[in-house]
Amino acid sequence: MFQSFDVTSTPQFGKARVTALRAALADLNVDGFLVPRADEYQGEYVPASAERLAWLTGFTGSAGIALITRNQAIVFVDGRYVTQLAEQVDGSVFEGGDLVGEPPHVWLERHGAKGFRLGIDPWLHTGAEVRKLEKALQGLGGALIFLDHNPLDKQWENRPAAPLGRVNIQPLDHAGLLARDKLATMATDLSKAGADAVVLTDPSSIAWTFNIRGSDVPHTPHPLARAIVHADGKVALFLDKRKAGIEEEAYLTQLASFEAPSSFEERISALAATGAKIMIDPDHAAFALAERIRKSGGTVIEAIDPARLPRARKNAAELEGSARAHLQDGAAMVEFLAWLDGTTPGEITEIAAAVKLEAFRKSVGERMQNPLKDISFDTISGAGAHAAIMHYRVTTESDLAIADGTMFLIDSGGQYVNGTTDITRTVAIGTVPEEQRRFFTLVLKGMIAISTARFPKGSRGVDLDPLARIALWKAGADFAHGTGHGVGSYLSVHEGPQRISRASMQELLPGMILSNEPGYYRPGAFGIRIENLVHVLEASEIDGGELPMLGFETLTFCPIDRRLIVTPLLTDEELAWMNTYHRLTREKLAPLISDDGVLTWLEEATAELTR
Repeated sequence: MFQSFDVTSTPQFGKARVTALRAALADLNVDGFLVPRADEYQGEYVPASAERLAWLTGFTGSAGIALITRNQAIVFVDGRYVTQLAEQVDGSVFEGGDLVGEPPHVWLERHGAKGFRLGIDPWLHTGAEVRKLEKALQGLGGALIFLDHNPLDKQWENRPAAPLGRVNIQPLDHAGLLARDKLATMATDLSKAGADAVVLTDPSSIAWTFNIRGSDVPHTPHPLARAIVHADGKVALFLDKRKAGIEEEAYLTQLASFEAPSSFEERISALAATGAKIMIDPDHAAFALAERIRKSGGTVIEAIDPARLPRARKNAAELEGSARAHLQDGAAMVEFLAWLDGTTPGEITEIAAAVKLEAFRKSVGERMQNPLKDISFDTISGAGAHAAIMHYRVTTESDLAIADGTMFLIDSGGQYVNGTTDITRTVAIGTVPEEQRRFFTLVLKGMIAISTARFPKGSRGVDLDPLARIALWKAGADFAHGTGHGVGSYLSVHEGPQRISRASMQELLPGMILSNEPGYYRPGAFGIRIENLVHVLEASEIDGGELPMLGFETLTFCPIDRRLIVTPLLTDEELAWMNTYHRLTREKLAPLISDDGVLTWLEEATAELTR
């Protein structure tokens, strides 16, 4: 599943579909209904059969939720998607809402009518979300109504079938740990926590725990499945057998009983009926699951998914695999950037650039016998003013030529069996205005600050986030996204709980992989982002230091456009880091490149910077 640039949306049907939904809500005696982007697995990516928000509204972004009332239809999105929302939905039917500043529960507190009855599909909302909604509605004297069916699903004609993507075994030399050992550790930890069982509902946790990868959703090798792990070591895996071949089925049946997904609710009810204490993650499990446990006589223990933190802390094999994947990906990026530099400004479009980069990733993968499995997300290929849209998604309608005198931003990544990559480079097309070079250098200073950071154990993402912003702050500027997100090991390109952001309270621990991606965006003019992936490690001792420190090791190697760097703005330390980074990039990538022209370009792109 690689990238498509024809965004399928249906704004022309919005009015009819909202009208039909309102009629159904009236029959159900509710005043409103929430349509989230999420499916019952709460993943970032959902299969076509769960794209309810897109079907109803036409909006295809990766985050959003619609509130349909008797006289309003609001689609809540964050700042990344404001422009996309305006382009994709029928403005005469839908209005935009602020998913961050005024999400649905806050909107209801401020604008909901007295006695408001809100209907939801309890399989599409987490327990944490439900608590916020209930609190808001209680203040109105209203009620949250848990519907026994999703009224939208009854309207959806020709709905795609649920996916049956093939499951593959993740080799031990890439996984690093046996699945049976992961399950045994989980069972031991359950006993210590006083729980009889845990329900794994996050597809990333299923994939990591069982050392399998799937193909049910775009760009992320998730198998849509659930599991029940018992403290006594018994395991039940709820995965459609049609997704597994003979080898995969034989492998999985050694680890767990292989159960039909349709039997999950019955099995969890039967377990709860014994009075079992069952652990679930309230931030990632559907509310309906907790309700079923309670109503069947069980006790819910709310706790973080036991696979979440171990999955985030990569073992030696995962880190080694990621490093190799990044070198391969870096070689593809160098071939792409050399090609781009050789084109005439204005003759290449955003789509052509994204397609060419994907082709380079495929060809390098074939050459190195480590195929590109998929891209890790839809490539952000933004020329000129489009680069100022943080999560711009080019379509056949918006496709711009990459013009002379502008900057071009390309944010992309690959999925390889040994790692997941995510890299952004902003490059000059011809000669760009000096002001744009200045802001590029300020962004670079923030990226270097994170790269070189040393921090005591116990530090959180919120503690480091300002380092990426100080240079911009001193210039009276900032960027409206986090500095970094977690990244999986041939899993999701956006992995928690680790982040570097204003709100991240998660301690940064050795083995965690994060992005380092400060930026600057001037709407209607230009945008800049520079992104490498790094991993947390025990830092070398500091002479005269008193505390053991952590630091970051860079995984991504690819030239940063020297033409955009205003060297007088860099400190001596920053300039030294930049030259060292480029020297290492040249030394690591040159052996992977056979084309003499590309090697010459790499030499020039990584030449020493002077003042």
